[in-house]
Amino acid sequence: MGSENSNGKVPLISKIAYGFGDVGCNFSWMFVSNFLMIFYTDVFGITAAAAGTMMLVTKFIDALTDTGMGMIVDRTHTRWGQGRPYFVLGAVPFAVFTFLTFYIPDLGSTGKLVWAYVTYCLLCTAYTVVNIPLNTIVPRLTSDVHERDILVSTRMICAMVGTAIVMSITAPMVKFFGGGNEAKGYLTTMTIYGIVAMLIFFITFANTKEVVPPTVNNEKTSLKESLKGLTGQAWILFLLNLFYFSLYVVRNTTVLYYFKYNLGRTEWLSLVGILGILSGLPMLLALPALEKKFSKRSLMFFSVGLYIAGDLLIFIGKNSAACLLGGLIITGLGIYGIFGITFAMQPDVIDYSEYQKNSSIAGLIAAFQGFFVKGGMGLTSFVIGAFLKNGGYVANTVQTPKALSYIEICFIWIPIVLCVIIAGLTYFYKLDSIRGAMTEELEGRRKKIAYEPEKITA
Repeated sequence: MGSENSNGKVPLISKIAYGFGDVGCNFSWMFVSNFLMIFYTDVFGITAAAAGTMMLVTKFIDALTDTGMGMIVDRTHTRWGQGRPYFVLGAVPFAVFTFLTFYIPDLGSTGKLVWAYVTYCLLCTAYTVVNIPLNTIVPRLTSDVHERDILVSTRMICAMVGTAIVMSITAPMVKFFGGGNEAKGYLTTMTIYGIVAMLIFFITFANTKEVVPPTVNNEKTSLKESLKGLTGQAWILFLLNLFYFSLYVVRNTTVLYYFKYNLGRTEWLSLVGILGILSGLPMLLALPALEKKFSKRSLMFFSVGLYIAGDLLIFIGKNSAACLLGGLIITGLGIYGIFGITFAMQPDVIDYSEYQKNSSIAGLIAAFQGFFVKGGMGLTSFVIGAFLKNGGYVANTVQTPKALSYIEICFIWIPIVLCVIIAGLTYFYKLDSIRGAMTEELEGRRKKIAYEPEKITA
């Protein structure tokens, strides 16, 4: 790892390999988000309450492992870089723990519950080992701002591809490999996913190269000292992640309720899901070019405005198919614009800690970012469930006017409030104006550093 070509173009194969890493991550992330609960209750054989409690408990464990992994990455200095080695170290455990999580042992109800806790925690840990480094290495791949934006957009597009794959082929695969035995179907499907993800992580390692060294060596830095490296801009990034993923959960959870019960368009449910993914693709493809001409701050305001406009179009034109389709597309553009810009801000925030605090804490920033993402998703899911229950929602029945109004609030008005909060936070983001000065200063510091590529620390 060295500073040569640190501000040059990233080879196309490296951009694809970096983005491809998120496809591997999504084989676990999207499956867990969409299928794990029903697997545990309907196939594995534990109660919904026990499964829900387990999901909550593991969030706290995730917080510890994310923070620990972030600190490990910050203290790693090898000839392969800071983050890349963990794609190899985490790949095989990821595949093994994926298999074990979906293996159903004959241990009785208590034994199976313990097995579920242990294997799921191990899978989450293996996911953390590969995902935290994936979140940290963009500033190490290049110091060129435009190249970083392309890397982030490539990753977001690949994440969408991974999501689309999991959502479209999982159920048919479970049915095909199970042949009427769901347990066998899930185990075979997830074993395939785990092996494919393992190979993807190897590909990501082999085809990326960290060429931008940190300006600070954190080998002996304590957690307390690392925390001092967090800036106000970092906390803005963390809160943007919390509120963005809250918006993501609200929209994707309640859109089906709104179209099924409030609009009575059950025949649209499949279309709604497809548009939710595909409508964001043009925005992610356009973002790198847009970020060359406009600041991230301005693009965030624009994306927030798009989402609010699309939401209001759905509300006002609820009796018009054209308005509904247009609204879905516009909100899709808006939400993926917010998504892409939030992640594009991360490399700048990492550099800002080095620039202002002389602290190289990419791993810690990624860990906190992950914690706020998971916290936002978990808390929002809980709030939505409680809110709909309070409104008198009853599944698969004609809803009362009160229940319909609560669904409408969830789908239309809560997202608008979240968008306003996101815009308010973005107002205080100031790194666009000093991006050039940061790059010049950090490049100057790197030229003065005698970096030791042979030195390896755990």
